[in-house]
Amino acid sequence: MADTVRVKICGITRIQDAGAAVAAGAHALGFVFYERSPRYITPESAGAIVNTLPPFVTSVGVFVNASREQVEEIASISGIQAIQLHGDEKPEDCLGYCRPVIKAFRVKAMSDLLLMSEFRTSGTLIDAAIPGQWGGTGQVLDWNSAAEFLDRDDKDLRRRLILAGGLNPENIGNAIRIVRPFAVDVSSGVEDQPGIKNDTKIKELMHAVHNTVSADGAA
Repeated sequence: MADTVRVKICGITRIQDAGAAVAAGAHALGFVFYERSPRYITPESAGAIVNTLPPFVTSVGVFVNASREQVEEIASISGIQAIQLHGDEKPEDCLGYCRPVIKAFRVKAMSDLLLMSEFRTSGTLIDAAIPGQWGGTGQVLDWNSAAEFLDRDDKDLRRRLILAGGLNPENIGNAIRIVRPFAVDVSSGVEDQPGIKNDTKIKELMHAVHNTVSADGAA
């Protein structure tokens, strides 16, 4: 396991939640620009929050089947630093952006992970697949099967892997120990309701991540 597992708190809609996540030690914040999501935020509102972030906290825009023009325009307005494509993009659709790209995969079966090697993006995110939903469902992946697949890979995928799907303060340690991802992405697991984060849950999550990584390093 790496010395540090990065943490992205996704679905930020309020400046106070962004501040709580940063204070707790989150490495990245996610802003959902998919209008059908209960965590949707306008580019202008996201930009107001992004402008308050300290150095080295990465702002990530989440898009679902948006055109390249829409992505670029929203990224410019909001000032986000990275792009997460959570739709039906093909490998070529993820190339040519002026910001780092994360490609998200909604995993129905572990065979879906075979597609990841076709995408040469900065990061690859795996999430549980729920019909009609594009993330933030609270559904947990089969971590053991994912780990077995990654162990057979050439290690490049794990180096840029972001684990999502039903992560919360209670299960995050086990997920990290089994999958050994580069980063984790948490949304519903630290919320009171969609888009409204819980400060205590964020702190508990970050504490659990730190304890897991520290214990692994000392073993």
